[in-house]
Amino acid sequence: MKVIDDILADAAHIAALRRDIHAHPELSFQEVRTADVVAQQLSQWGIEVHRGIGTTGVVGVLRNGTSQRAIGLRADMDALPVQEVNTFDHASQHAGKMHACGHDGHTAMLLAAAKYLAHHKPFDGSVYLIFQPAEEGGGGAFEMMRDGLFERFPMDAVFGMHNWPGLALGSFALSPGPVMASSNEFKITIHGKGCHAAMPHNGLDPVPVACQLVQAFQTIVSRNKKPLDAAVISVTMMHAGAASNVIPDSCELQGTVRTFTVGVLDMIESRMREMSAQMCAAFGLHCEFTFDRNYPPTINDPQAVEFARGVMTGIVGASQVLTQEPTMGAEDFAYMLQAKPGAYCFIGNGDGDHRAVGHGEGPCTLHNPSYDFNDDLIPLGGTYWVELVRQWLAQPT
Repeated sequence: MKVIDDILADAAHIAALRRDIHAHPELSFQEVRTADVVAQQLSQWGIEVHRGIGTTGVVGVLRNGTSQRAIGLRADMDALPVQEVNTFDHASQHAGKMHACGHDGHTAMLLAAAKYLAHHKPFDGSVYLIFQPAEEGGGGAFEMMRDGLFERFPMDAVFGMHNWPGLALGSFALSPGPVMASSNEFKITIHGKGCHAAMPHNGLDPVPVACQLVQAFQTIVSRNKKPLDAAVISVTMMHAGAASNVIPDSCELQGTVRTFTVGVLDMIESRMREMSAQMCAAFGLHCEFTFDRNYPPTINDPQAVEFARGVMTGIVGASQVLTQEPTMGAEDFAYMLQAKPGAYCFIGNGDGDHRAVGHGEGPCTLHNPSYDFNDDLIPLGGTYWVELVRQWLAQPT
């Protein structure tokens, strides 16, 4: 593994920044202190800073030489509404908030690269360092774009990276095409007629209809799409009634749909809407159906992937650049990849052995209250960003 010596030498300082951010987590669009830390460090290193993009987003700008080529590097900054169970010194100081997905580490890796790029300028062109708010359901990437991210900072391509527990430290994973799913939510309210539970013939019970819908939705996945097209329909909430002897007036279903293509998503939404209306009508009931499309699928550009793979191979060797298995998790970096070519990769976070003392009993997995980012990734992630910049901007215009 070939990491840059100066980044390795500075890793303890960057790790201290990471742990400070971890101890002070902020939720989506509330990343004021985190943005202050990022902006202060960038300014200290002589980097041009722009703030308030997408509410709390920060963009650092570095220019060198005469090339018109430009590249964007993105890290997310927000935390999750999770109660941390770790007790080590840098555990969250804010109840109910935690960096349980490693965005503190993503910010740190980009800061490590920013410092080296600012001091050494091993590139010809422009680098845009994108510190994004509100990835966890807030659509911060979209909000930054709506604030003119790509118009104010015109870049040829944009790249993102996420730590991946279970993937060995010192390895990357990368693939072309869809690598993360679209994220969508539905809510169905079935309206019936309440009555005494001992006299069901006097009412219209919405609960059996809701139960049949839960089962029927799975036939969309198994019978309405091609078997090779991945999709998930999960009903995760069912709310009805308040007393054991009363048939309720209504029953509410909520859940999520995940797909890798918009075509499959269109079909699923249409079928769910039809099934809901027709199933309710068959029992003499009616329903309200809402379907919200949150994040689109994250789709990597094949050429950008091959370029990034070459950069990774030069750092860790071909055997440590693995195939990125698509996940049904979602990522709002997808919006940026809809607008610009680029690639989103995974970097191995290990199996949790880095949590020597003070960690909770749970596994070191994403969105788990026992999770912690592995600081040993900082030199590797920083090196990848630097080498990606250097080699991408060295290409002919």
